Amino acid sequence: MWSLLEEAAGDVLRYVVQMLPCAFVGAILFFVLFPIRRRHLAQIGLKSPALREGTLLIFVLFCAGLAALTVFPSNLWSYVLEPDRWPEGTTFWSFYPTMEDLMSRLQHLPEELPRLLTPFPGGIAYHFHSYWSAFLFLGNVGMFLPIGFFTALLWRRGNLWRSTLVGFLASLSIETIQLFIDRGTDLDDLILNTVGAAVGYLLYWLLRAAVPGFTAKFTCVKV
Repeated sequence: MWSLLEEAAGDVLRYVVQMLPCAFVGAILFFVLFPIRRRHLAQIGLKSPALREGTLLIFVLFCAGLAALTVFPSNLWSYVLEPDRWPEGTTFWSFYPTMEDLMSRLQHLPEELPRLLTPFPGGIAYHFHSYWSAFLFLGNVGMFLPIGFFTALLWRRGNLWRSTLVGFLASLSIETIQLFIDRGTDLDDLILNTVGAAVGYLLYWLLRAAVPGFTAKFTCVKV
């Protein structure tokens, strides 16, 4: 069991490292837009406390990192971070499908639709037949927990349906983009991501119930 946990921790760390390039870009955008957001809030009589701003920054970094893992080709960021480990001649664009590949995939898309739109064709148990399948299954739920949690925490009138809807739409966008970058796309991921967002909201609800008034510190206040 300990060796399994060590392997899982190593895989999580590997993904976190791949999130860093886009997270860095997200941080730049956050600070560039900060004065604009502050002026807008002031115009409508609101102020964002420092605690909320810090939490919002964390959420932006996470979302940017999530984009790095989901809307770019597999292994792209491994190449960006360690280009010397890849064969000579490998470039950034080597990880993207060619136009011929894209046209071929679009041509065969109608044939793939029944598979893509069938939820859990092998049953839930199929996702636990190996370590890697279980890791991806739980990862699809876990990586959307922050989506549900932080949207509820940072919105003034967050609720389960709004957080779940954000998770669903984010996942749907990701799965659609992955059709065109040679990534695996299926209904399972959409369902698991949406469930993850809903569970994230429930974690927020538990926090609010356990520590009344604490979550109010993360919302904008009137000035």
